[in-house]
Amino acid sequence: MRLKFIEPLMPTLVEKPPEGDGWTHEVKFDGYRSLIIKDEEGVRIFTRRGLDWTAKYRDLAKEAGDLDVDSAIIDGEVIVLNDAGLSDFGALRKAISRRQHDLYFVAFDLLHINGLDIRDMPLEERREILAEMIPVGQHIQFSQALPGEARVIFHLIDQAGMEGMVSKRRDSKYRSGMSTNWLKAKCYTVEEYGLLGVEREPGKPAFALMADRKTGRYVGSAFINSSRAIRERLWERVQEHAGPPPKGMKRPSTQWVKPGIIARVKHLRGEEDLRHASLQDFREE
Repeated sequence: MRLKFIEPLMPTLVEKPPEGDGWTHEVKFDGYRSLIIKDEEGVRIFTRRGLDWTAKYRDLAKEAGDLDVDSAIIDGEVIVLNDAGLSDFGALRKAISRRQHDLYFVAFDLLHINGLDIRDMPLEERREILAEMIPVGQHIQFSQALPGEARVIFHLIDQAGMEGMVSKRRDSKYRSGMSTNWLKAKCYTVEEYGLLGVEREPGKPAFALMADRKTGRYVGSAFINSSRAIRERLWERVQEHAGPPPKGMKRPSTQWVKPGIIARVKHLRGEEDLRHASLQDFREE
């Protein structure tokens, strides 16, 4: 029987992880959410939106073919590790095209096995079966649950420089789409960006528009919730350094600035563009 792609279950973003014995916790890896499908026609690996990327993941597909099951659908994340052993989203694209041997698939859920749809089974039972399927020391690895209290786990993950953690109800069934049975809590980081301009509209919060310092690419906006002194000093510098808008950018109520103002921005770690970002301070280059 040819198995079909299943839309993955997507966790809900929360400020902090849930406490209590009814939850299990795992590291949130910084990679591409993917589904491995193995059946009588071979192995296929799909993105979370259902694109067939088997050709991009040749080595992982070959290893999945060696799993000791007739058929399965495995939910997980394709990642690449940096020198510190942490998942590195920035290096992932290069690894896909040039360094297949650096790719790993971290498996965290099992939806089908040997012709049986097990999505109605409790999470812990599905994961017990999955753990037995995954050999140790391969590039397809099992995502281990983290022991301890949620707040302590989250603190340690933050200190280690990881993206965050995912908490899952132990007895939950697998249902496609957004779900509160899985909750993701992400860590914040502070980095510097180039200031493109400030967007101010009457009666609305002001936002700083930011660019990657190396490429100049627009990466998003940061809420300006700094102290009044910093806000006033920033607006003074913006007016002094007024300039034309970057090529291709049209935003109303924006005072654009010339290059040279560097902003410190707090934002969620592990995102390609700024998310939940706030301006902390700024300096002139």
